Amino acid sequence: MIVDVHAHTPTHRDAVPAEESCVFTSWRTDRPVVTTNSWADFDSAMSAADVAIVFNIAVADPAAATGIPHAPERTNDATAEFVANDPARRIGFMSVDPTSADCREEAERCREMGLVGVKLGPNYQNFDPLGEPALAFYAYCEQNALPILFHQGASPIRAAPLRYTYPLVTDEVALRFPELRIVMAHMGHPWGKETVATIRKHPHVYADVSSIYLRPWVCYESLLAAVEWGCTHKLLLGSDYPIANTGEAMAGLRGVNRILEGTALPRVPAELIEQIIHADALSALGLTVGEPVDR
Repeated sequence: MIVDVHAHTPTHRDAVPAEESCVFTSWRTDRPVVTTNSWADFDSAMSAADVAIVFNIAVADPAAATGIPHAPERTNDATAEFVANDPARRIGFMSVDPTSADCREEAERCREMGLVGVKLGPNYQNFDPLGEPALAFYAYCEQNALPILFHQGASPIRAAPLRYTYPLVTDEVALRFPELRIVMAHMGHPWGKETVATIRKHPHVYADVSSIYLRPWVCYESLLAAVEWGCTHKLLLGSDYPIANTGEAMAGLRGVNRILEGTALPRVPAELIEQIIHADALSALGLTVGEPVDR
């Protein structure tokens, strides 16, 4: 089974009107990214995935804060509706602001809607990931078996603090909450070695490889570190749709050694790349898929 653990909920149920189409130019160096997309666009782009984990990020102005627009008042409702349309192939994560007064109430509402994990971007949401409100929310997630996918590493958004996404922050979280299941997004790019050091020591901390294949040297360096430290089994497939898609992610990983032609540099073994692509992410995160809908 191919599980893509990192995809953003489509912005539109139906075809995107021309006047609502948005493009972001800073996610990739090879082409702009169309950030508005329909349910059908998602299904077409993500056809290589058997299951995808989808989410929005809870911020007041998503386009400005994250580069990917959505209606902020429907952050979690949009995800729940999308997942309910095809529960055999989609798993929904909620997003909340841990510093908000209604954080726990919103999390309970999301659980009732069928959302089974959490997406947090402390840099985008502008909260201290080691502050007391955040720690209290992590305790709630640990108690209720809600895995958290943290944005980790760089972002082109100028206002997003890098210190909130440095991978060693996650080490501090995992030390406090050893049973909390965590995914460190993007292998913490460009801090792949720090991410590897973190996932290696914590049994329930994983990293996804979303977007690292867009930067060949970062991809190679990060994966080689995982090989050398014996923790490629802690890496999960992710695409970061709409920035990329599952098929593109798999092709990028399989081509990781291409930049080494003509050198004596060590290769990332092909069998370990396949291990990442076919990782049992659902078991790792304690998740299951729902029943298929009638079509």
